[in-house]
Amino acid sequence: MFKQGERILSTDERILSTDEMTGVQALERKHPNLPMQPGKVERREFEYIRHGTRSFIIDLNVASGTIGNTSSGPTRNEGDFAAHVLSTVAAEPQVSRWHFVVDNLDTHRSETLVRLVAKASGLEGEMELELELGEKGKHGILHNRQTRAAFLSDPTHKIVFHYTPLHSSWLNQIEIWLSILVRKLLKRGSFRSVEELEEKVLQFIDYYNKTMAKPFAWTYRGKALVA
Repeated sequence: MFKQGERILSTDERILSTDEMTGVQALERKHPNLPMQPGKVERREFEYIRHGTRSFIIDLNVASGTIGNTSSGPTRNEGDFAAHVLSTVAAEPQVSRWHFVVDNLDTHRSETLVRLVAKASGLEGEMELELELGEKGKHGILHNRQTRAAFLSDPTHKIVFHYTPLHSSWLNQIEIWLSILVRKLLKRGSFRSVEELEEKVLQFIDYYNKTMAKPFAWTYRGKALVA
């Protein structure tokens, strides 16, 4: 058991830091890199062939530091994100409540997501809820971003979303891990197809979980600004 704010979280709950990485290019270097020599670093071929792009949606388990469910595909829309959340939850039916830390992207506050959470929480189908859901752009829970986010943040639901402050998505720990992925794989990689790109990312995740994963510890100490 541990505290988050005023509520006690049980050990069968999950806290995930989740985000998308879009437009990841499958770039194949035209020529091999030149190896290191005495007094010279490895030199990378600058010409490349484009083989398309992929978008990834990735979960970071905050408690363990491991990477969990990873989805990839040609698009990143509200349906893709909702499908990712659904597959994450379905993989561990014994979990009593899921907490997703996300930024304020519209796909994280969508109508599709509201309906998914309502169904997962056993609320969908009740006449009163259908009236409360209302209609997007007009009234009810679906009215606008703010009303949808308020519903998705309800701590009594089986799936709860926690939104980072505006312009502060860097507070989401998955951003730290995405920078690791870029530095250790994507920046220097050569991929002959989008399928190979996906395969290499999944292989790196498996390697990372086995050899490198640990919870991220915040080390920044805020100091008051002096005028």
